[in-house]
Amino acid sequence: MKKLLAYFFVVTNFAFAEAQTYKEWVHKADSCYTAENYKLSVAYYTKAFKIEQKSYSDFYNAGCSASKAEENKKAFKWLNLSIDKGYENMAHIQIDQDLKRLHSEKEWKKTIDKLQKKLDIIGANYDKALEKELALIYAEDQEIRGEFMNIYKTSNPDKKKLDSIGKIMGTKDSINLIKVMKILDERGWLGKNVVGSQGNKTLFLVIQHADLKYQQKYLPMMREAVVNGNADPGNLAYLEDRVALREGKKQIYGSQSSKNKKTNKICIAPMIDPDNVDKRRAEVGLGTMAEYAAKLNIEWNLEAYKKELAESEKLENSKK
Repeated sequence: MKKLLAYFFVVTNFAFAEAQTYKEWVHKADSCYTAENYKLSVAYYTKAFKIEQKSYSDFYNAGCSASKAEENKKAFKWLNLSIDKGYENMAHIQIDQDLKRLHSEKEWKKTIDKLQKKLDIIGANYDKALEKELALIYAEDQEIRGEFMNIYKTSNPDKKKLDSIGKIMGTKDSINLIKVMKILDERGWLGKNVVGSQGNKTLFLVIQHADLKYQQKYLPMMREAVVNGNADPGNLAYLEDRVALREGKKQIYGSQSSKNKKTNKICIAPMIDPDNVDKRRAEVGLGTMAEYAAKLNIEWNLEAYKKELAESEKLENSKK
């Protein structure tokens, strides 16, 4: 009996040691996706969904991992659950390179039709012409960036190809900016009740990718739109950070990365008050810095970050 109790104690202790929260499993899954270990990413998402099934974005990301892992059945299951839980971005799902291999499957048309039926119901009162225009702009903005990142992420990226795509990207961005500025100047920052969540996000993306003078022009408009419920606070946080850094200030929400001049590695760009960044991020609906850094394949260590930030500032001050 004593032996049995001892064995039970060891087994239960091991079980507790292995226990993970939903967020921890998703964090592991995201990290594996970034490391291109798609099979393990799928395994971790599977464990996460045994605990909770609420986030459409997690289901969508899981579908991407399953597609890359060539686990089509799970990919379609999770993409459909994502749609059920609130996914609405038709333009993105159609250009997402992670899902490209699914397009030849019969289930793909069923999934797209399901999403379209949902969007037809939700968007019955949308400005259809403007929604369509913004969908095309979204595809232009994101598809070229997908091509760029596919080359950039390779072990030995072709600089000529990157430069070529970069020029095309700049041209597309200029054209898209003219179109979006016309919308903003004539009608203001339109909410998702007018152009849908995808169209609403497109307004942000085009301004986020514009030159500083345009970002400065439309930042106050987006701030007002957030107050009125016509723009996403998380998207505004990204624009606030990008403008701050371009103006030579520190970012607020830690959404922007840069290259460490010493190590040449990607790191989180300088921010104000790092101790309370997670609190600020939570206020605008963003996840923790640790979760965000993992998606960038960066290990987040607050104390190490503060130390590096202090050293960097000391170096900059010595040059003045």
